[in-house]
Formats: sequence, structure tokens, C-alpha cells
Amino acid sequence: MKNLKRQAIPLARKEGLIIKEMPDELLVYDLEDDRAHCLNQTAAFVWQRCNGRTSPREIARLLGQDMNAKIDERIVWLALDQLADNNLLARQVTPPASFSGLNRRQMVRAMGLAAAVAVPVVTSIVAPRAAQAATCLSGGAACTASAQCCSGTCQANNTCL
Repeated sequence: MKNLKRQAIPLARKEGLIIKEMPDELLVYDLEDDRAHCLNQTAAFVWQRCNGRTSPREIARLLGQDMNAKIDERIVWLALDQLADNNLLARQVTPPASFSGLNRRQMVRAMGLAAAVAVPVVTSIVAPRAAQAATCLSGGAACTASAQCCSGTCQANNTCL
């Protein structure tokens, strides 16, 4: 039973990352896959408390104290889902059935407009390698293949993302 409980406690990945705290967000650069992640205040708060000892319920309680508002535990589970999708958790957790399957839009509808302020957001981009950065095309430039673009994405309208 103790082992099952331990698996329900998230643990943030710290190895192979460069972390830079900003006033309203946290920037995390992943050296393993050359991806940069920007975590808004809520996502950063959750990630920083994924210490292998604090439960999602407790993280929600602490977030509520920090924001001086009642925070639904679903917000923490949404953050954990985004963190896991971006390989920022060393130990992932599976949400209870009652918390799974909600996206940001559904969550804001379900919990009301006040939840929009607390919704976690993790935005990620692929960083160009040094050789590519010297020759790649910036956003909006004309392209014929994704490999030409610094973002790695040549859009359908033949412009770099």
C-alpha cells in the first residue's frame, strides 16, 4: 500500500535542465532534446512542488494559499499532465478517473471564469542547433521545407512558423 501511495506523488525532473526564474514565469531549457519550455506562474508553482513528497491535493491547497483563492485540484492535475507531456516529470502520476480527460477550455467552463486566472500553461519550442541557427530562416520567412526553419516548422502557406 505504501508503494502505491508513493507512486501517486509527482516528482519533477531536474537533471539535464537549465532553469531560469523570471518575475511571472519559469523558463526551463531541456538539454536532452533541445526544447525550451515557458511555464506560467501556476504551472511553475506546481512543478516546483513536485518534490516526491507532496500530493496533488496538497499542491492545490498550497496554490490556493499562494493565490488567496480556492483552487480546484483539477488545476494541479492539468498542470501535471502538461508537465508530463513535456518530459518535465521524473515520476509521472495517473490522475483519478474523476480528474482525467479535461482540457483547459473544458476546465474553465466547468470551474468558472475565476479558474482562468489559475489555469496552468506550458509553452514549448524546439531550439535550433548551433549550425542550424546560423543558417535557418526566422518566423515569417518563405520556406519550402521544415528543415529550413529555425522553428522546425514550414507551414502550409510556405512560411516559417
